[in-house]
Amino acid sequence: MPFYIYIVYSPSLDRYYVGHTEDLDNRIFRHTNSGSKSTKKANDWQLKHKEVYNSRSEAMARELQIKKKKSRKYIEELISR
Repeated sequence: MPFYIYIVYSPSLDRYYVGHTEDLDNRIFRHTNSGSKSTKKANDWQLKHKEVYNSRSEAMARELQIKKKKSRKYIEELISR
């Protein structure tokens, strides 16, 4: 089963969130329906980017790589590709 890293965006908060999951549809649903502690402040999260990996460890490593950059500009460059 594939694993995903994903980037969602909330227009009301003007924030991005980066995460990883095995079930992308369910995870996006949980973000938009207050099922996630880290994104419960808004319910307008939109999927902006995803990448597919063969293992959880690869997805987690990529998520950490993106988060370590601490760069909105980097995230927006990823999304625009």
